[in-house]
Amino acid sequence: MKQSKLWEYTKTIGTALILALIIRTYVVQAFKIPSGSMLQTLLIGDHILVNKFIYGTKMPFSDNRILIFTKPKRGDIVVFKYPEDPSRDFIKRVIAVEGDIIESKKKIIYVNGNPINESYVQHTDNSANSMRTGTIEPRDNFGPYLVPKNKLFVMGDNRDQSYDSRYWGYVDMKEVKGKAFIIYWSWDNMKKMPRLGRIGKLIH
Repeated sequence: MKQSKLWEYTKTIGTALILALIIRTYVVQAFKIPSGSMLQTLLIGDHILVNKFIYGTKMPFSDNRILIFTKPKRGDIVVFKYPEDPSRDFIKRVIAVEGDIIESKKKIIYVNGNPINESYVQHTDNSANSMRTGTIEPRDNFGPYLVPKNKLFVMGDNRDQSYDSRYWGYVDMKEVKGKAFIIYWSWDNMKKMPRLGRIGKLIH
């Protein structure tokens, strides 16, 4: 009798673990925001959920995707493997996709020759410098660049304090993990208390 119950518990726990692994791998995954590069859209201490299947499900041991519902669009906030260190995950906003021509002039972003409306952007430095420490500085002025096939140009909403495609280049589509869609928890470490008003907030 005891062995029978133990076996039932083992099967239940095993099934739950397998389901959790499948969900985490193919459906949804939780991430924590560690830096301020996406202020004020995402705050340090926000815990978010990322939809991992909307851009297609990766086949095991392959970069090929199946069941693609949509491709990343301008304005999507995506989680991806950091190109300079694939062991780390970054989160940024898609500003241009394959085939787009992107350019920045004095902090204003142009896509295909047209300035884009970026109501989500925060600027902390009103100057628009093209030179810093004697080197070309792409923070405020760059391009025009043609975004290659299967690549994304991404930037942080905290535009003057974000290390993004302006510095290290494009994100390959195969490195995109998914689209951020909701904040399920938020913790203010300075005040040592939760930000209850942010819980359940959709990300856009």
